Amino acid sequence: WLVIDRKVYDVSKFSKHHPGGSRVISHYAGQDATDAFVAFHNDKSLVKKYLKSLLIGELAPDQPSFESNKKKSLLEDFRELRCTIEKMGLLRPNYTFFFLIFLHLLVLDAASWLVVWYFGISFVPFVVGMAFFTIAQIQMGWFQHDLGHCSVFRKPKWNRILQIVVINVLKGLPASWWNHLHNQHHAKPNCFRKDPDLNMHPLLFSLGKTLSVEVSRGTAGEAKISKTRSYRVRASCLQLAHYNVFSFFSSEKRRRSSCLTITSISISSVS
Repeated sequence: WLVIDRKVYDVSKFSKHHPGGSRVISHYAGQDATDAFVAFHNDKSLVKKYLKSLLIGELAPDQPSFESNKKKSLLEDFRELRCTIEKMGLLRPNYTFFFLIFLHLLVLDAASWLVVWYFGISFVPFVVGMAFFTIAQIQMGWFQHDLGHCSVFRKPKWNRILQIVVINVLKGLPASWWNHLHNQHHAKPNCFRKDPDLNMHPLLFSLGKTLSVEVSRGTAGEAKISKTRSYRVRASCLQLAHYNVFSFFSSEKRRRSSCLTITSISISSVS
């Protein structure tokens, strides 16, 4: 079960048929998922029709409608800010901007191959072509990212179609794989064992002493969880792992790990 707008829903069976994947829902099992629900669903009126059959009750008046590890005043400020941004129309897409983005990445990708084809594979043409190709691939990654968030078109269908063209055809990666992982990342950002961006190989990609300690602490926390039946102890251990691993994401440490993070993502996309 999970909570949305103080209403409790039994999603045990529905999670297997959830379009966004079962893991996104399972990450909020026994928690308040209101903010995630708002962020992930554009057409909330349509989704709420499916929620009616899953409703099993409401929170008691004395129960908070937010996660225990979050500050109520800060959460309310963010919710108010989001409503203000939506009313101002700042989340509406600019079709001209995205058209130019798509056009310029196609031009760069074509130019990279044409340079090598026309001038040969000597050093200078190869470097120029590689530069064009690298820039195009990076731009494709961010463009398909916006498509994966359904931020380009109002209808999710058109976002999915163009995302498949960009990431499947032009980049050679499966869109379903990326969406599955990235949805979990935004559902539980920087939360150890729940955010796939942190699920790097513990031996090859745990850089320095900091992350190694956080991984060991998280593992120890899970060991404690398996030995108790108390839900509160389970939650406290998970929160401990969450706060420990969060310290890994400082600016200095991210610069050191960015290269191997990209390598880890490339390996996981194949495996």
